[in-house]
Amino acid sequence: MINLKDDERLDYLLAENLRIIQSPSVFAFSLDAVLLARFVYVPIQKGNLIDLCSGNGVIPLFLSARTKGKITGVEIQERLYDMAVRSIEYNGLENRLEMILGDIKDMPKKLGYGKFDVVTCNPPYFTTPSKGEINPNEHLAIARHEILCTLEDAIKASSELVRQGGKVAFVHRPGRLLDIVTFMRQYRLEPKRIQFVYPKMGKEANTILVEAIKDGSPDLKILPPLIVYQDNDEYTPEIREILYGEK
Repeated sequence: MINLKDDERLDYLLAENLRIIQSPSVFAFSLDAVLLARFVYVPIQKGNLIDLCSGNGVIPLFLSARTKGKITGVEIQERLYDMAVRSIEYNGLENRLEMILGDIKDMPKKLGYGKFDVVTCNPPYFTTPSKGEINPNEHLAIARHEILCTLEDAIKASSELVRQGGKVAFVHRPGRLLDIVTFMRQYRLEPKRIQFVYPKMGKEANTILVEAIKDGSPDLKILPPLIVYQDNDEYTPEIREILYGEK
């Protein structure tokens, strides 16, 4: 049994055979989170992983299907944290997945510097606009805009949490690519892999995936593009495999 609150629903993560609590008025994950969880390097048998700005815990849940390591999620909004905890319990993953309610900026001091092999982050994408432009829904506004943490905050915390030689992976918008690279290098994270995601062939990229190594040597690889939709508006085979496990 699971206790759903208000307008919450229990959705499937099909390729992983897991379930997750979602809410249209509070938080529902996007394709970006799925892509980040599939893009990042993870140790298969063991390791210590942490996901920052976890929302309802979707990335820790996705990662649990790829690694047997311990995964920690950090979320500052209590309602989203509660959804994540209940999803973890529903899937019986309490022995490997843990959620922490708190500010990512406090985590290095709280959890220890250089304690993690892998850090993932799907941060708020948009700088804070004028008050009239911010979503009146507080949960959605905090998730989308840099109200409680900036891109620099997220990259700095990631660098402090990851061990030397460890991986840090972000998903973001292409317009922030130079900011991401600048902040990563400022905080000793060397970008090593970048992948651009396109809604359709012939369209501009609308998502980027970036993976860096702490104190890594310069050697950047640009991966093949990832296309989301075919001309008939159906998912491409690559995306279908990611979402549904279909070959």
